[in-house]
Formats: sequence, structure tokens, C-alpha cells
Amino acid sequence: QAQLVDSGGGSVQAGGSLTVSCRVSGYYARMGWFRRYPGKEREGVAAFNVLEDASYSESAQGRFIISETSGARTVNLQMNNLRPEDTGTYYCAADPRPAPRWVLLKSEEYNNWGQGTQVTVSS
Repeated sequence: QAQLVDSGGGSVQAGGSLTVSCRVSGYYARMGWFRRYPGKEREGVAAFNVLEDASYSESAQGRFIISETSGARTVNLQMNNLRPEDTGTYYCAADPRPAPRWVLLKSEEYNNWGQGTQVTVSS
């Protein structure tokens, strides 16, 4: 079972950039980043099956990039042109099973989670 440690959150002004990182130990076939707003369910931001192209939410498309540094076993989410509505707690997730693309951004389809890292975007 994969172990995940999130890091890299912080505060930034709207229009700025921030990268959150997830250090992974153990096996995984797919990884994703999700975020949660207070009082709401986690929503998918970006995810991929290993060796395949990533899927992005409509909000993240064109602004965020998910990438994997295999040697360092790290999955990063580079977030550009941040907006106040991007504020939330960001979690990385992993699963040992590959999945169809339509499943990648569904939080209920992952069984390993990082502890979360807070991102705050001010206007």
C-alpha cells in the first residue's frame, strides 16, 4: 500500500503560481491531486495513469500541470494563474489499479491519501 506525504502549500496572490508535491513510497498505477473546500466533498483536479496522459478538471485545464519525477518518486502539481476559488486543502491520492480516464478524477476510486496541504489564494 502506497504511503503519501503532501507538501508545498502556502499563500499566494491571485495570478501567482504555486507547486504542491507528493512524495510516494510503495507501488501505484495511478496518481491524482484533489482539493477540498470547507464543508464540501473532495473534487478531482488532475490525475493520470502511469505512462499515460493526464486528465484535468475544467477549472484546472490550461492552468495546472501534473507531473511525475519517477527517480524521486514525487508527483507535483504546478498551479499557474491562481484564482481565489482555487483556495482549499490539496490532497494527493494513489491507487494500485489503473483506471479508465472517466474514473481518474473520482475521489471515491482512490484508496491511499496524503495528509493534505493548504493553498490560499488572495484577491
